[in-house]
Amino acid sequence: MSVPAVSSDPVFAVLCTALDGLSLRQRVIADNVANVDTPGFRASSLDFESSLRAAVESGGRHGAEAQLLASETPVGPNGNNVDLRKEMLAATQTQFQYQLMTRAVGDRFSLIKMAAS
Repeated sequence: MSVPAVSSDPVFAVLCTALDGLSLRQRVIADNVANVDTPGFRASSLDFESSLRAAVESGGRHGAEAQLLASETPVGPNGNNVDLRKEMLAATQTQFQYQLMTRAVGDRFSLIKMAAS
């Protein structure tokens, strides 16, 4: 299997972009959780799916970019709006999505290897 064949594969590019976005989302969630007791801290969320979807629909003419969004969770008495239950649910969901994407990457490599045989 050659690297140029993989790097020119649009499906592989989408999968890698999704993995990058999910990895970044995990870091945002970890930052939120780490600051659960920090007075005045405002939680963030990450949206990359909208941009990725638009990039795929445009045939890859536009790059996908992640967008950091302010959480709309109500602010508590200390000015912090981190909802630990919400963050743990998001972390679990993101972990499952990441596992799914890594499986898809592995399957894609298997297809490329089979086609090259």
